[in-house]
Amino acid sequence: MSKKSKKAQEERPELRSEEVQKEQTQQNESVSQTEPSTEEALAQEKDRYLRLFAEFENYKRRTSKERIELFKTASHDVMVALLPVLDDFDRALKQLEKADDPMFEGVTLIRNKFFETLKQKGLALIETEVGASFDADQHEAITQIPAPNQEMKGKIIDVVEKGYLLGEKIIRYPKVVIGQ
Repeated sequence: MSKKSKKAQEERPELRSEEVQKEQTQQNESVSQTEPSTEEALAQEKDRYLRLFAEFENYKRRTSKERIELFKTASHDVMVALLPVLDDFDRALKQLEKADDPMFEGVTLIRNKFFETLKQKGLALIETEVGASFDADQHEAITQIPAPNQEMKGKIIDVVEKGYLLGEKIIRYPKVVIGQ
């Protein structure tokens, strides 16, 4: 430093403190630009927390929905495996009815009890009537035969196998013969 500046500092000490204050202010500004303020950091952490919380809530909701869906369809495989037994009961009832067999009533009771048990677990019969119009979303056409009359064209002529629902989902489509 020159003699004049030393002399000026000695005469005016407030000038020196102003320079120091300016330097400190500049340093503080540069630090605040590189590091976020505490309010900004708090806002960032709050945002991060809310996003994480929302993600966790979505996860809980999704897994809960999947669990409910699993419980609804958990018996699907068992029901599909028992449907042939139900079909056998129906065939046996047709044969016993034709033969006028006294076992008809007993087999009917067993079949009804079996079907009611399955019904309590969510199984439902798809009502398919002969003469109803064919719906590809609800029926499975296994063959077409010449219609006995004009009215039966495109309609169900025979139901070969009954269809069933489990809850609201079709687990077996009714197999039908349609007239052409």
